[in-house]
Amino acid sequence: MPDLDAFRAEVRDWLDANCPEEMRQPMESEADIVWGGKKFNFTEPQKLWLDRMAAKGWTVPEWPVEYGGAGLSKPEAKVLREEMQRIKARTPLQSFGIWMLGPALLKYGTHEQKLEHLPPIARGEIRWAQGYSEPNAGSDLASLMTKCEDKGDHYLVNGQKVWTSYADRADWIFVLVRTDFDAPKHLGISFILVDMDQPGVSTRPIKLISGRSPFCETFFDDARAEKHNLVGELNRGWDVAKYLLTHEREMIGGMGSGAMRPMGDIAVQQIGLDESGRLADPMLRTDIARAEIDGLAFMATMERVADEAKAGQGTGANSSMLKYYGTEFNKRRLELMMDSAGSEALEWGADDDVARNWLRTKGNSIEGGTSEVQLNIIAKRILELPSA
Repeated sequence: MPDLDAFRAEVRDWLDANCPEEMRQPMESEADIVWGGKKFNFTEPQKLWLDRMAAKGWTVPEWPVEYGGAGLSKPEAKVLREEMQRIKARTPLQSFGIWMLGPALLKYGTHEQKLEHLPPIARGEIRWAQGYSEPNAGSDLASLMTKCEDKGDHYLVNGQKVWTSYADRADWIFVLVRTDFDAPKHLGISFILVDMDQPGVSTRPIKLISGRSPFCETFFDDARAEKHNLVGELNRGWDVAKYLLTHEREMIGGMGSGAMRPMGDIAVQQIGLDESGRLADPMLRTDIARAEIDGLAFMATMERVADEAKAGQGTGANSSMLKYYGTEFNKRRLELMMDSAGSEALEWGADDDVARNWLRTKGNSIEGGTSEVQLNIIAKRILELPSA
């Protein structure tokens, strides 16, 4: 059993000495999120913080050292999180590679695949996109028709994906493809990694009601995929896909629970304090206090589910519970920010206006599996309610 007190002291000293002051401030907008990759424009403090944490293996602390992590035990990783929260340190790197592909490769990938792809993820050098949904395969994902043909020493991929988040800024994409059209729809699907820097891959952003374009259509026209980048068994990609989806839903569920600026601070700036030093609007003050308490309870629930998963109990349908509540909570959080800003919330100018962020949250209940789908899973697998 590691000496956690000694480890905590070591972590505390290192963070105090190495976390830039700029990276201890609450995130104000999406521009503060560090995604990494070849196309990402870092600020100097962002790059310094990422490089220092990556050198320690602390961007992915529980991954094995040989794959870019620190090989920390679960209790040690928890200490690291607590000490980062103590100084309000921002996450040095957010990444679909860390949240989704990494866990899938650790479970299903070969040693060679892990060595090739995981360290660049941990260092923030490669940004990944997810190629799952198609125009005719959304919630019924197994109906996908993107074709992958065996060409001897490589594969050729043809088809279209949709809602591929930030695909126009990604370097690689993990894709579900159909490799056997004669098999039942959940079979004949494979999971493959594709380099996006080639003539056969193109993207087209989709503009949302917020005016932003975080989602894209992605097209494959005789795109080459190397055979050594097939993850898991041929025609058994659905197993990998299901495992990855649990991590995606947990990731989406965690929206709004990070080191964002507290709602109360935003409201005070807009509304001011009363004579007793409290937020001047009593109704809004109550709503914010309730939301902050609910947020703390949700974070505790996420921590409990994570501890249970790391103890070997798995996540299973709990990922749907986290995804549903987390997205609804994020929508509620932005509603309160709109209320706090009053008429100023109706401004429509800068990319990070409150109104744009509020409109963006409407997509949270669709991406990663709609809220209706999550509620069905919760009803069947957690509450064990009878079918209608």
